[in-house]
Amino acid sequence: MLLWTVVLFFVPCLGKTVWLNLRAWPDPVFEGDTLTLQCQGRRNAAVSRVTFYKDGKSLQFSKDSQTLSVGPATVKNSGRYWCSGQVTYGPFKDMQISRITMVQVQELFLPPVLSTVHSSEPREGSPVTLRCETMLHPQRSALRLLFSFYKEGHVLQDGGLHPELCIPGAQDGDSGLYWCKAAPEGGRVQKQSPQLEIRVRAPVSHPLLTLRPGPTGLAVGDMVELLCEVQRGSPPILYSFYLDGKILGNHSAPHGGAVSFLFPVMSKQHAGNYSCQAENSVSKESSGPVTLSLDGPLVLSTPTSSNWLVPWLPASLLGVMVIAAALLGYFRPWRKNGPLPPQNLPPAPSGEQHSLCAKVHYQNKKEEGVIYSAVRTTSNSEARPAESTSREKDNSVIYTEVRCPQLGEVPAKRLNMRSRTHRDPLGDRDEVLYW
Repeated sequence: MLLWTVVLFFVPCLGKTVWLNLRAWPDPVFEGDTLTLQCQGRRNAAVSRVTFYKDGKSLQFSKDSQTLSVGPATVKNSGRYWCSGQVTYGPFKDMQISRITMVQVQELFLPPVLSTVHSSEPREGSPVTLRCETMLHPQRSALRLLFSFYKEGHVLQDGGLHPELCIPGAQDGDSGLYWCKAAPEGGRVQKQSPQLEIRVRAPVSHPLLTLRPGPTGLAVGDMVELLCEVQRGSPPILYSFYLDGKILGNHSAPHGGAVSFLFPVMSKQHAGNYSCQAENSVSKESSGPVTLSLDGPLVLSTPTSSNWLVPWLPASLLGVMVIAAALLGYFRPWRKNGPLPPQNLPPAPSGEQHSLCAKVHYQNKKEEGVIYSAVRTTSNSEARPAESTSREKDNSVIYTEVRCPQLGEVPAKRLNMRSRTHRDPLGDRDEVLYW
């Protein structure tokens, strides 16, 4: 009877009492430490079939083990932990859940930061000092940290006690991405810094100025291109153009290279000494002067000016000559067929007969007529003396064309006309007509 009384008293207490307890150590726990979780039964009660949880997720189940090791610990291992298991106390067994235990993993040291002592864009030839900065937790300040430096995957310093790295004379090849790592001596934690870009700035060289198409042989109206270029220098580069010391304009080259300045020659004021200047964040340099001279016309040609006709003048003259030749051929005298037009000759004194003398040239025997190149009239008194004398005293010369009729074409009533023919050595003949 007494035994049942004790049992009835114990059972209600078993259902209301928390018989599981979760313990985590070390406390406090730092990065790199091994975190151990243990699920214990109250009053040395036996615990079996244990499951560990973190933030609502099951981590491990074991039938016999009541411990769980997590290591090396990191900040990500921080969170809310608890466990569940079967508690056996005497003849009774029951599934129990422990209270929640908060675990906070402390940072052993802060993530390192890589920086430069002076500038991340040093001038070429100047020294560069890289510094890997971090800080240990006050409770672990006695630890020593080791530092390593890297550049684009290459190790520059591995595991040194000094947190700085010096580059004595930076060159263009030293430009790139750098980072560092810090780790406690003998520890299992290491942290890497963010990347730092180092750009070694090279000064610009003396720029070279080129005029296109050339500094001579230019005239008003021509387009001129000023080309300025440096052989070396870190971008961006600002180029400025000058005429006799006065600035004309500037252009920027964000990625380096040459820059051109285009302008038309409007007057002789554009002649002079041109130069350019290149400048970046390190230095600036000027080119030597280039003299532009105007050798051509100094007046700008326009469509209304007489200069516009100069290139077309030879063609125009040739066209005029062709047209004139065509008109001359069209309006030249043509041979006319028909009798000689009547002549109103004055009556001959004392009944003298008048004669008509002509110089006749037969061009072609097959032609219907002949052409009289010279026709003159004389009296009988002048026609009878020697022909040489009469020809020198010609008073009236008529230029005409006379058609010689063919056989059958002579009219029935012919003129009372007599003729006399004289042949000369050249094949022509003089024919004197009388009426």
